[in-house]
Amino acid sequence: MTEKFKVLVYGTGFAGTGHAEAFRAAGAEVVGMVGRNKAVVEEVAQKLGIPYAGTDWAAALETCAPDIVSIATPGGAHYDPIKLAIAQGCHVFCDKPMTTSGSTARELHALAQDKGVKTAFAASFRYTASVQHARRLVAEGAIGEPTEVECISHFNLEREIPFGWSHRVEDGGGRLNNNFTHTLSIVTAVVGDRITRIAGDVRDDLLRAPIVEGVHNFATRRDFIPRVLDDPKLQWGDSNVEWSYTVMAQIDSGLAERPVSVLFKHGGLVPRFHEDHIVFYGTKGAIYLEGHYGSGQLHFYGEDKTWTALPLPDDIAAAIPDVAGETEQCWHVLARDFVGDIRGDVVDPYPTFAEGSQYQQIIDLIRTSDTWADVSELT
Repeated sequence: MTEKFKVLVYGTGFAGTGHAEAFRAAGAEVVGMVGRNKAVVEEVAQKLGIPYAGTDWAAALETCAPDIVSIATPGGAHYDPIKLAIAQGCHVFCDKPMTTSGSTARELHALAQDKGVKTAFAASFRYTASVQHARRLVAEGAIGEPTEVECISHFNLEREIPFGWSHRVEDGGGRLNNNFTHTLSIVTAVVGDRITRIAGDVRDDLLRAPIVEGVHNFATRRDFIPRVLDDPKLQWGDSNVEWSYTVMAQIDSGLAERPVSVLFKHGGLVPRFHEDHIVFYGTKGAIYLEGHYGSGQLHFYGEDKTWTALPLPDDIAAAIPDVAGETEQCWHVLARDFVGDIRGDVVDPYPTFAEGSQYQQIIDLIRTSDTWADVSELT
């Protein structure tokens, strides 16, 4: 019989529910769930049919004795639970960001290696069908040698979204942690993962947000936007993270003789005029993916010098998990490969704590914004 691995989930919101369903679809048994609020974790666990619900992570590890833990909380709550799980010999599936700093992410990666446990890092939008299609075309030489990549997105997020973890660097907030991690993973999945150079700049153009009680699920936070923003009784919290970024990178690709240049441009609070997109340019053509994570229609520019919308190959379309939501579909693919790898199956390479640690160190470097050259005195 195929071994059924036991999974303990840490987190009760959108990601916690999504991770639990993804591991069940992968054939694992979700034996427990842990959250901060006793009433909430018990309610969510009962709704999902999870037998154990608690608020003490160490006690849950001892009681549930999981083979795998799924970390589905904001990034600021990742370090201690992951460290405890690794010490107990659990394999770890962790949502992005891995932690709140490059040093702690590097430490956890080293601990996992020393303990011999497997890890998965859910910068997982690389698994959308259009990105998989682009990866195949680039590998087949459809655009020749890749030369540059352009990732452009504008989210136009409401400035009045209630103050919470996404506004605080110490809690894993910021657009680099929660957007750049996905686009970087997409680019490396398609052209190669040896990132050699990085430069960037960030901007906090939000500054503050209203403090509202009762927000639990990240996916429904907009429902709590105050109707009266000039109410003198309304309290405000100060943002200390970036809401926009511009990053340039160079990546050594096995498909090209020279490094691939990459531009990542994201505005979290500004409106879009044209479609968000990801474009892969090469010496013989280009691939344009609609959408901020490239999950929309794929367009190909080839020898005929025209852009053509290409249909999704049948095998890629058939492999899309039968669940609602792109985020959930991507979690399902990663959980399936992770469980398969633990079981000893042959699976495609997937992002691990190696990438999580590298990405967190890169984010630290970008946030210093010290790559500027002062030209104010040039004549």
